[in-house]
Amino acid sequence: MKEKAVQCLLAMWGVIDPIYYACSRLEYAGEARDGLRSIFRVRPLQYKGETIRLSDGTTIAANDWLLKIHLHNVRLVRDLFRYDSDIKKGRYILEQVKAGLPYVAYHLYHHEQSERMKGIIGITMLNKGCERLGFETVDISNPLYRWFKTLALVPMMAVARPGLSPFSRPPKYLLMSKEKLFSLYGYHLIH
Repeated sequence: MKEKAVQCLLAMWGVIDPIYYACSRLEYAGEARDGLRSIFRVRPLQYKGETIRLSDGTTIAANDWLLKIHLHNVRLVRDLFRYDSDIKKGRYILEQVKAGLPYVAYHLYHHEQSERMKGIIGITMLNKGCERLGFETVDISNPLYRWFKTLALVPMMAVARPGLSPFSRPPKYLLMSKEKLFSLYGYHLIH
C-alpha cells in the first residue's frame, strides 16, 4: 500500500517537475558522457541570508551571488527504488553527487556571471557525510523558511530513508566556495 502511494506521488511529481523546471530558470549542469544529464540543475542566486564565513576564508554576505544547486529529485527518487537498503541508497546518492560536481564546476567556470559568483549553495536534508565531498553545512536560521523547506523535502526523505520520520533531520544549507569547487572538481575545465 505504501509503495503504491509513493508511486502515485512520483507520477504526479513527474508531471509537475517539467513545469517547475520551466518556471524556475533552472538549467542542467552539463551532460554526462553516457548521454544522461547530471543530477544537478542550477541557477544564479543572490544570497539573502546572514553572513557566513567558510573555512577557506570566503565570506558570503547578503546580496552576494552564488550558483544555487538543485538535485533532480524526481529522477533521484525513481532511481532509489532499485535499492533495498539505506546503505545502498546512501552510496548511490553520494556517487551521483560526486559525479555531478565536475559538471557544476564546469558550468560555473563558463557562466557569464562567473566572476561575481562566490561559490555554490544548496539546501537539503540529505546532509550526512557531505563534508567528505567538500561542502560545509550551515543551519537555516529563519524558522519559517526552515519549516517551508522541510515540507518541500518530505517526499524525498520518505523514499531516501523509509521507516524514519522525514522530520528527523532538519534541512541545512550546503556551501562550497568557487575556489574549493574548482580545486576539488575542476579537472574537467581544461578538457
